[in-house]
Amino acid sequence: MRLSTQRRLAADLLGVGEHRIWMDPSRLEEISSAITRRDVERLIREGAIRARPLRGISGGRRGERKRGPGSRKGSWGARLPEKERWMRRVRALRRRLRELRDSGKLSRAEYRRLYRRVSGGYFRSKSHLEAYLKEKEGGERR
Repeated sequence: MRLSTQRRLAADLLGVGEHRIWMDPSRLEEISSAITRRDVERLIREGAIRARPLRGISGGRRGERKRGPGSRKGSWGARLPEKERWMRRVRALRRRLRELRDSGKLSRAEYRRLYRRVSGGYFRSKSHLEAYLKEKEGGERR
C-alpha cells in the first residue's frame, strides 16, 4: 500500500519534511483510507501520524573545528588582536605572580619588581617567567 499522498499531506500540515513523518504501523489500513486533508488532520490529532523529532548534529561532526587556511577570513592579527593576546598574557602572568606571593615563594618586594616587569612586557609567557625565576633562584627569592 502506498502512503505517499498521506505522507505528503501530513508533512504539509505539520510543517516538516516528508522524511520526518511517522505513521503508526498498527493503523496503516486506516491511514491508507484517509484521502482528504481533513482525514489526515484527524489522524494527526489521534496520534496515528506524528512528526519525528529533529536529529541533532552528531558528536563526530561537532568535533571538526575546520580552522584551516581555507576557512580563515581575517589576518592573524584580526582573528586574535594584539591587545587581546596582550591581555591574556598579562593576566596569566599576574595570576601566577599572585600565586607565588601568596604561597610565600616570593617576597612582597620581589613581587612588586616582577609585577612592573610584567606590565612593561619583559616576559614573553608564563614559561619565560618561570625560567627567569629558576635562573634567579639564589637572588631575592625566599
